[in-house]
Amino acid sequence: MPDDYQRIADAIHFLKDSALNQPSLDDAAKQVGLSPYHFQRLFRRFAGVSPKRFLQHLTSENAKGLLKQSTSVLETSFSVGLSSPSRLHDLLINVDAVTPGEYKSGGTNLQINYAIHPTPFGQSLIAITERGICRLEFIDSTETETAIQRLQKAWPNALIKENETITESIIHQIFNLQNSSTNKPLPLLLQGTNFQLKVWQALLKIPTGCVTSYGFLASKIGQPSASRAVGTAIGNNPISYLIPCHRVLRGDGGIGGYRWGIDRKLAILGKEFCVTEALK
Repeated sequence: MPDDYQRIADAIHFLKDSALNQPSLDDAAKQVGLSPYHFQRLFRRFAGVSPKRFLQHLTSENAKGLLKQSTSVLETSFSVGLSSPSRLHDLLINVDAVTPGEYKSGGTNLQINYAIHPTPFGQSLIAITERGICRLEFIDSTETETAIQRLQKAWPNALIKENETITESIIHQIFNLQNSSTNKPLPLLLQGTNFQLKVWQALLKIPTGCVTSYGFLASKIGQPSASRAVGTAIGNNPISYLIPCHRVLRGDGGIGGYRWGIDRKLAILGKEFCVTEALK
């Protein structure tokens, strides 16, 4: 799975950078070292659509239109605390924030189990406690030790152990992988400042297939002039994918930044757009 994802990521990068030249299927396939037939098959298995259609979803003009279309859905979502009913198989998420005392203690008396797992968007590190998931990062092959060090730095006094058996079923549930047999709510344990928690909780209200801007989120947490600070909080999001910071774009439709890489952000967004379109 990681090799397949890397081919997809490389293809997305090539298609994005070559969009003005309208690259052919043969061009894209050659870029990732596959025959056109196998490349098309791999891409459709990942996205459900052709590479060309996928790229159309990721253009700036399409993003601008989505920003406008999403506004009414998001207004409803924020006003009633619920997301759009058109979401495919969204996960029920419960959020628990550490207390100021727990934050200060750095995880004293807390046991954290972690492991590295493959996902449709590359390798990931997941860390869980009795109270919920406290970390979910996408990582590249050379980043494993660095990711573990970040976990240890975030929870310096916790008992941290590698335990793939405990984490595997959670990964299956998150990414709807085969053999996932549970639909239990997923609890998150968040460690952050009050401002960061507000931003992360606002992100949880963005439905699949919708996008928003940094400015919109700033206004929704009652600080319309804090777009830059919102961006910083989004960049510090410790739980990728579940807290969907990938659904935040620049106000002009630009892709914006992403802690785990722009190509990965495009891959996640593109797949969500394709799934949502298929449901219409």
